[in-house]
Amino acid sequence: MHIVDRRLNPSGKSLENRQRFLRRAKALVQGAVKKSVQDRDVKDVLEGGEVSIPLDGMNEPRLRRQGGVRDLVLPGNKKFIEGDMLPRPGGGGGRPQDPGSGDAEDAFRFVLSRDEFVDLFLDDLELPDLAKRKLAETESEGLRRAGYATSGSPANISVSRTVWLATARRVALRRPRRETIDRLEAELAECGDDRRAELAAEIEALKAKSRRIPFIDPIDIRYRRFETVPRPVAQAVMFCLMDVSGSMSEHMKDLAKRFYMLLYVFLTRRYRHVEIVFIRHTDRAEEVDEETFFHDPASGGTMVSSALATMNEIVRARFRPEDWNIYAAQASDGDNSYSDGEATAALLTDRILPVCQFFAYLEVGEAGTGGESESALWALYRRLRSGGEPLSMRRVSDRSEIFPVFHDLFQRREGQETAAP
Repeated sequence: MHIVDRRLNPSGKSLENRQRFLRRAKALVQGAVKKSVQDRDVKDVLEGGEVSIPLDGMNEPRLRRQGGVRDLVLPGNKKFIEGDMLPRPGGGGGRPQDPGSGDAEDAFRFVLSRDEFVDLFLDDLELPDLAKRKLAETESEGLRRAGYATSGSPANISVSRTVWLATARRVALRRPRRETIDRLEAELAECGDDRRAELAAEIEALKAKSRRIPFIDPIDIRYRRFETVPRPVAQAVMFCLMDVSGSMSEHMKDLAKRFYMLLYVFLTRRYRHVEIVFIRHTDRAEEVDEETFFHDPASGGTMVSSALATMNEIVRARFRPEDWNIYAAQASDGDNSYSDGEATAALLTDRILPVCQFFAYLEVGEAGTGGESESALWALYRRLRSGGEPLSMRRVSDRSEIFPVFHDLFQRREGQETAAP
C-alpha cells in the first residue's frame, strides 16, 4: 500500500523543512535507543520499552517574517519597558538562566514496541562488502507454471492443450469428419437418380451437424497459468566461531555469548536468507546447534586452527564460494597453543580469508583489564589486516561495551575498514 500526501503545505511551513525535521527526530530517537541498550541484557533487546529524548530541537521549523517595525500598546502595563523579557505564566517555566535555578524542561518520553525498538537499533547496520550479489532484505518474485486457465492473455494460449480438448469434444459429440462428407459427395456425383435424393439429404444433415459443432469452441481454449513465488536474491552464510576452552573465564564466555546473541538477532531480523553455522572449539572443534552453542558447557585446551579447519571443511562441502557470500565472527580471549600459530596463520591466509567477504574478531578480556597486553591472536590478526585482508578487530572487557562494539563492526559504511581501532 502506498499513501501519497497531496495536502498543501500549511501556512509558514515547507515540505523540505518538514522532511529535515523528521530526519532529525528519527536520529534523536535512534540515539536514545542505542543509549538505552547499554544498560540492558541481550535477552531484553527484543522487549522494547520506554525511551526519552530532549525537547530541544524537536520544534518543527516554521517560516517567519523577519524585519519591520511594529508598535504595540498593551493596556495595564506598569512594570515592563521595551526590550524586557516576559516570564512564562505559571511561575517560571522555560530554561533556567543559572544552574540549579528555575524549572527545567521535561524530556519527551514515549514507549516503543518490541518490533519498533529492534528495527530502530538495526536500521543502520548491514553485512559489509556484499560483493558477489546484493543481499536484499525482501524476497524477489519469480514465476512458475501453475496449470491452465480458461482466461488469460492471448500470448499465453496453449495450442497443444487447446487442440487436444477440441479433438476430445468433437469425438465425444461425433462431429462428422470432412473426409466422410467428401466421400459422400464423390459418391453422389457418380450415383444414379434412385439414390441421389437420399445421399443429398445425408450430406446436408452431416454438414448441418458439422456447423453446429465447431472445430474450435471457446470452451476448448486454455491459457498457460503462472503464479508468483518468492525467490531469494542472494545467499549468505555466517560462521560463528567461539572459544570455550579452559582459559575462557565465565565472564569472558558471557561476553562472547552476548555478542553472538546480538549477532543472531541482527541476522534473523535484518535478512531473510542467511544461514548461520555455529562452531565452538577447545583443542578440537565441532559444529553444534544453537542450543548447544549458547548453553552447553565445555572445557579443554586451545587450538584455534581446529575451528578454522572445521569451517573450511563446511565451506567446501555446503557453501560454494562462487554462489555464497561468506562471513565469519570469532570470539576468543586471544590465547592459542604456541605450536598452533603457524597452522592458524596458514589456514586464515590460504583458506578462510580468500573466500570471506568479512571476518570479525572479538577479543574478550576480564573486567577492568582494558586490553593493555597484546595476545597471540591479536598480533596475528593485526598483521593480516595490515596486509589488506577483509578483517576487523575489537576488544571488550565489560557488558556495556558489547552494543557499541557490535554497532561499530556492522554499521553501514562506504568503504572497507583499514585503520586499527
